[in-house]
Amino acid sequence: MNQILQLREKRAKAWADAKAFLDSKRGDDGLISAEDTATYDRMEAEVVNLGREIERLERQQTIDFELSKATSAAIKNDPMIEKVKSNPRATKEYSDAFWKAIRNKHGYEVMNSLKIGEESEGGYLVPDEFERTLVQALEEENVFRSLAKVITTSSGDRKIPIVATKGEATWVDEEGPIQESDDSFSQTFLSAHKVATMIKVSEELLNDSVFDLPSYIATEFGRRIGNKEEDAFFNGDGVGKPTGIFNDVGGGQLGTTAAAVAAITFDEIFDLFYSLKAPYRKRAKFVMNDSTVKLLRKLKDNNGQYIWQPSVALGHPDTILSRPLVTSPYVPEATAGNKAIAFGDFGYYWIADRQGRNFKRLNELFAVTGQVGFIATQRVDGKLILPETIKYLQMKNA
Repeated sequence: MNQILQLREKRAKAWADAKAFLDSKRGDDGLISAEDTATYDRMEAEVVNLGREIERLERQQTIDFELSKATSAAIKNDPMIEKVKSNPRATKEYSDAFWKAIRNKHGYEVMNSLKIGEESEGGYLVPDEFERTLVQALEEENVFRSLAKVITTSSGDRKIPIVATKGEATWVDEEGPIQESDDSFSQTFLSAHKVATMIKVSEELLNDSVFDLPSYIATEFGRRIGNKEEDAFFNGDGVGKPTGIFNDVGGGQLGTTAAAVAAITFDEIFDLFYSLKAPYRKRAKFVMNDSTVKLLRKLKDNNGQYIWQPSVALGHPDTILSRPLVTSPYVPEATAGNKAIAFGDFGYYWIADRQGRNFKRLNELFAVTGQVGFIATQRVDGKLILPETIKYLQMKNA
C-alpha cells in the first residue's frame, strides 16, 4: 500500500509540474511551440504511465486479498444432521469431479458426481466456487460491470416495471373537484444473449498436474468474454447482443454537441454536466476513451483551474469537475460524428446474468495437433432502464 501511495504522490507532483510548464510556455496567443509541445507530451505520458502502474498494483492487491481468504467456512451446525436443502454444485465432490472430467480422467465416481450438471451436448455446469472466480475475472476485464447494476436470473426474460409518466398535483378552487392524475407504467425486458469462446490446451499441459488449469481458463474466459461484453454494453444494437448506452434506440440521450470535429471545449463539458438532471448527478461518472482524456487534460474552468485532476488517495479515481472518471477502449474516440463522452448514473444500466456458465470439452476436433478444445459459453443481456440517466457528448460531423 505504501508503494501505491508513493506512486500517487509522484503522479500528482508530475501533473503539477506539467501544468506549471504548460502555463509558463504559453504565448500571448495561448499556443506553445513545437519543442515545448513535445516536452509537455513527455511529461503527460509520465502521468499516464504512473496511473497505469497504480491500477496494476491495485489489481494485484485485490487479488492477493482474495487469495488470502479462508478456503472453507467454519462448521456451525450439527454435522450429524444432514442438510435438507443444498446445492450439489457447491460440494467438493462435484468440483473435484468437474476438473477430473475436464482433464479427461473419467471414472464411475466422476460421472456419478457430475450427473447434476450433464447436458445432452456433453457439457457441464461449472462448480459454484469456480463460477465466482469467473465472475471476478469478468469484472476485472470489464470495467462496465463495476459501474452497472448486475442481477442474476435462473431462466426466461426478466420483466422490469418502469414508471413511464408521473402524476401531478393541481390547484383547485375551494370545494372544487380534484382531478385524477395517475402514474402510468411500462415494462422493459432483459433476456439472455449467448456469448461464447473456444480455448485450446495442449494434451501435455492437461496431463501436467502442475499446470493451473482453473486459473488459465478463468483468465482466458474473463479476457475474451469480458472484452466482448464491454463492447456490447457501450455500442451494442440489441440484435443478438445487449443494447449499448451509445445506441440510437434504447441508449442514452444527447446532452450536447461539440462545435468542432476533433476538439472539445470547457463550455461543452460544462453543458454536458448540467444536461443531466441534478438527482442523477449525485452518483454520475464520466466515461470516455483514453485519447479523449488527453484532450481534456489541457482544459481549464472559468477560474483558471484544470478540470482534470489526478487521484491522490487510494481507491479514488481521477476526476473531471469533481466527478469520477472511468476510461474504456470501447468508448468511441473524439472524431467526427462519434459519441465521445458519456456522463450519468450507470446504476440504471442493468446487466442480467443467466445462472450457470457452461464448459464443453472437444476431444477429437484438434486431436491431430495434440490439443484439446474447450468451449465456454455465457448468457447475458444489458439495457439502460431509464434513458434520461445518461447523457452523451457527440462530436460535430465532418
